[in-house]
Amino acid sequence: MIKSDSWITEMAGKGMIQPFQPQLVRRTESDNPVISYGLSSYGYDLRLSPKDFRIFRHVPGTVVDPKNFNPSNLEPAALHRDDLGDYFVLPAHSYGLGVALERLEVPENVTVICIGKSTYARIGIIANLTPAEAGWRGHLTLEFSNSSSADCRIYANEGIVQLLFLEGVPCEVSYETRRGKYQDQNEQVTLARI
Repeated sequence: MIKSDSWITEMAGKGMIQPFQPQLVRRTESDNPVISYGLSSYGYDLRLSPKDFRIFRHVPGTVVDPKNFNPSNLEPAALHRDDLGDYFVLPAHSYGLGVALERLEVPENVTVICIGKSTYARIGIIANLTPAEAGWRGHLTLEFSNSSSADCRIYANEGIVQLLFLEGVPCEVSYETRRGKYQDQNEQVTLARI
């Protein structure tokens, strides 16, 4: 069953989402618009951390290999700032990795699905559908594809993806008990591991 705002709020009080924003924020305190983040009816909109964003670049003589990942294929992106906020630029037809500002601690009987926000989809930014399994904890590494022919801004400290919480019958082996390789990720991009 998909979980509602009241359940998300209760579980956030027990440490499931930190920091937790108990309502959907659409404007800053100075009344500037932001891409919404925080609690919604049946989900939670995570923010993109300003700490780390990386863009895939072609390095002659290399092939991107998930079994033998070469970190030189990722280039740190600069954080820019103007009157609209802090942002990274994802070049046209490129792929980038960011990290969630909020830290998650997923209960043992819940799986979280991370989906893209329509505001970004409408400009060509596609967020990879990502699960956070039962018992997983940390800052999610988020994946973005710019399918448009234009460079696009991705705003830090604002909404970037929505989480949907799905409760099920308790599993026999959780991400925690099997010692998953992406457990306890910090607020930085975590590279592919095997």
